[in-house]
Amino acid sequence: MQVWTVANQKGGVGKTTTSVALGGLAAEAGKRVLLVDFDPHGSLSCYFRQNPDLLTESAFTLFDQSQTLNHNVIEKLIIATPFSGISLLPASTALATLERKAIGGGMGLVLSKTLSMVFDDFDLCIIDCPPQLGVLMVNAIAACNQLVIPVQTEFLAIKGLERILHTLQMMARSRKQVLTYHIVPTMFDRRTQACVSSLRAIRNSFGEQVWAGKIPIDTRFRDASKAGVPPHLYDVNSRGLAAYRSLYHFLHEHKPGIPASAAGGVG
Repeated sequence: MQVWTVANQKGGVGKTTTSVALGGLAAEAGKRVLLVDFDPHGSLSCYFRQNPDLLTESAFTLFDQSQTLNHNVIEKLIIATPFSGISLLPASTALATLERKAIGGGMGLVLSKTLSMVFDDFDLCIIDCPPQLGVLMVNAIAACNQLVIPVQTEFLAIKGLERILHTLQMMARSRKQVLTYHIVPTMFDRRTQACVSSLRAIRNSFGEQVWAGKIPIDTRFRDASKAGVPPHLYDVNSRGLAAYRSLYHFLHEHKPGIPASAAGGVG
């Protein structure tokens, strides 16, 4: 199983859209996909018509029962969506309480431990993160093969990018392992000078770490979300989907080493 984490320490940059679009395209290619919602706001869960305010079993259970996790417990948390090949581990608002609790040893590897138990059940796991650095983002980054960093093509978003790259540097020193990451420009509107200049600044500042393409503004993403349908099933001809299809093929072909979740012994 490959594990891709979608993260940025700034909200509103297209993390959930990226997660759903990439997951849908993987399912279209015949992959068994697990989408993990690690954001207490539960946007990914809401996309698939799950209510984070009402769920009693969710990603929070992984932490609440971290000492007794097993395959059967995890299997009960995973929901089959109406879409072939796509399963969901939903979020609940209880995830927001984790930062206020005393975090014990090994709490940063709960998700790695979880994914190691379902490693053969799926071909690809995509994790949608909250826009804050904390135990949830640390778990998601520690568990992944590749980190996808969506960055809106505007000046303020570049500041958020600098923060998450600083976080990655700290985690790399702690793990003694460099994490593969890709910066993905999103919400690009070629008609505005602000977007064009911001995209140029992102490419000039971060070089080869920036994916060669860009995700354009596309109202069909909003329409697909409203309908609760992955973009690849809502409008196969949308220009935004074409961009995500290119990104999916890039990520699929770029397969770095095995994540912590596959290694075992990560309790």
